[in-house]
Amino acid sequence: MLAFIWWMLIGLVAGGLARMLIPGRQSMGLLLTMVLGLIGSVVGGFISSVIFNYGPGDTNFHVGGLIMSTIGAMIVLGIYAWSAKRSGSASRKLLMQDGRVLCPFEK
Repeated sequence: MLAFIWWMLIGLVAGGLARMLIPGRQSMGLLLTMVLGLIGSVVGGFISSVIFNYGPGDTNFHVGGLIMSTIGAMIVLGIYAWSAKRSGSASRKLLMQDGRVLCPFEK
């Protein structure tokens, strides 16, 4: 149980650091920030295992692990922001015609 709480805390710190370091507005609360950090930890752990040849058996806390978790969260947040920006601009282009927004309920 203590390991689960520790993971949540590290996820919250890594997600918060990633949100502070990536410019722009990210509208997410504490829970999504924690999830961002947890996903970033998985991505950062994968990157560090490939680069530094770490094994999954080393479960102790390392400052490098927090740094790689933050870097992984920054990568995930960057990909999310890029995809949201692309999909948002594409949907706006579909809704705009002659400078006005088309409403499907408009007659």
